[in-house]
Amino acid sequence: MESRRVPYLLMGLIFAIGLAIFLATCKGGGGGDDDDSGPPPGWTIQTIDSAGDEGWYTSIALDSNNKVHISYYDWDNEDLKYAADSSGTWQAFTIDSAGDVGYDTSIALDSNDKVHISYFDFTNSVLKYATNSLGTWQTFTIDSTGWVGEYTSIALDSNNKVHISYYDWDNEDLKYATNSSGSWQTFTIDSAGDVGWYTSIALDSNNKVHISYYDCGELTDNGCTKGDLKYATNKTGAWHTFTLDSAGDVGWWTSIALDSDDRVHISYQDYTNADLKYATNSSGNWQTFTIDSEGDVGWWTSIALDSNNRVHISYSNGTNADLKYATNSSGNWQTFTIDSTGVVGVWTSIALDSNNRVHISYQDYTNADLKYATNAEVE
Repeated sequence: MESRRVPYLLMGLIFAIGLAIFLATCKGGGGGDDDDSGPPPGWTIQTIDSAGDEGWYTSIALDSNNKVHISYYDWDNEDLKYAADSSGTWQAFTIDSAGDVGYDTSIALDSNDKVHISYFDFTNSVLKYATNSLGTWQTFTIDSTGWVGEYTSIALDSNNKVHISYYDWDNEDLKYATNSSGSWQTFTIDSAGDVGWYTSIALDSNNKVHISYYDCGELTDNGCTKGDLKYATNKTGAWHTFTLDSAGDVGWWTSIALDSDDRVHISYQDYTNADLKYATNSSGNWQTFTIDSEGDVGWWTSIALDSNNRVHISYSNGTNADLKYATNSSGNWQTFTIDSTGVVGVWTSIALDSNNRVHISYQDYTNADLKYATNAEVE
């Protein structure tokens, strides 16, 4: 089991280390794109937590006052951490330190601005969940049936009930947990091969569940035998799964969002061509598009939609080790480099505020910091 975990748990680390070594060799030891000109006009970048090796597996959400909440992993102390500016200034907290916890964090806020975080407990190989919904922080083990809980993603329905998608490593399945019935229940959604990597979850206006994920097929010494983007939903009442893109090794780092018409939007990486891709059924039929093909792009994608149903995607450019951002908010797709100082843009997560301003959390790998970028006005 341990040997099978290496491709997943160390994938980000191996990529970042390899990238840093490559850039140090090719760019005179500077690391990353040596452009220190700062962010583009209108953007502000802040370092939120530099207390140790911070900012792994970041996830971001905004409350009803447009205050920012970020969950992430502290590599040095092996803890789940949480940072927020809801008090008026940034504060960081350790939420769970019982073992090596906090991998694959995902955050969501309920209608009362209470925080809900799903994450993986490496020590006990279980799916965990943390919340302050009762006023103080509490942590719970949601699924402990084998080695479960990697690639977590969380969403809340209109009744503030919790829905989590995740991967069952032992059985190589996509799983789903919810307390929507009043008590926690877990379900296997897809067991056709080695499925459920890079899960992302969203709920529609009827509280139906939509999940994007990666279908490996079978994990061999040479990699995955399939490599498809898949999608699962229970919107008709029963669960159905679909293959959306199978043109090469695609479906890495999926992220899902639904628009006001309950149409689905998914960002992901085409690993074969090192491109950022996007799939949607907004026209009535599923279509896939290549959004960015300049360099080795599409790592750690995250997607959000604004009030006009325009798409916003954060991701990493592996060639230059930059944080990038793509949007069609102007009517046409445009891509921007947001941060290029060092090896940055690892574990990106994106959210939009009520003014359609963009907020992105990510890791500065060079300095081992949690960073945050926004084009909103910073107080």
